[in-house]
Amino acid sequence: MPRGKTAVSKANVRDRIVAAADRLFYSEGVRAVGIDRVLAEADAAKASLYAHFGCKDELIAVYLERRAAEARARIEAFVADTPPAQRALRFFDWVVGWTESRDFCGCPMQHVVSEIGDPKHPARVAAAAQREWLHARFLEWSRAAKVKDYEATAGALMVLFDGAVAASEQDGPQRARDARWTARLLLSR
Repeated sequence: MPRGKTAVSKANVRDRIVAAADRLFYSEGVRAVGIDRVLAEADAAKASLYAHFGCKDELIAVYLERRAAEARARIEAFVADTPPAQRALRFFDWVVGWTESRDFCGCPMQHVVSEIGDPKHPARVAAAAQREWLHARFLEWSRAAKVKDYEATAGALMVLFDGAVAASEQDGPQRARDARWTARLLLSR
């Protein structure tokens, strides 16, 4: 490292790499985007990749973990003022808003899972952790809604979410609105 560089600039390089990976991986896919392109976009050397992440696979996992943390924070903030019994339905309002946003390119977790077959890949582990978190929220919210079979309802809400996001990527946000409508019916049982 050249003289005069500080720990702050080291962190800045890491942040630039993660930000570039986030933009490129989300819009184009993790397999379509080579590491040289990420590094060029981040204005970083290949040695920086190895110093901060070890390899592209670890960078992909960090990208997903960042996306998951941001999504969790947004979701929690979005439903925070909603009574617990109504949070599952409110979540689907969040999904509709997400699918209507200009930068919506589908679910990054779904994309990575479709591109990487190895369930032990660090990115697949990150995607699984996000699904576990969301399923736990659906269980909690379904219990609070006092539905007859909260476990089955939570599973059905997962399927609705998956379908809403995947179909909205192709058909537009109407599919997310359809999922919200179905969630309302499920939660009223």
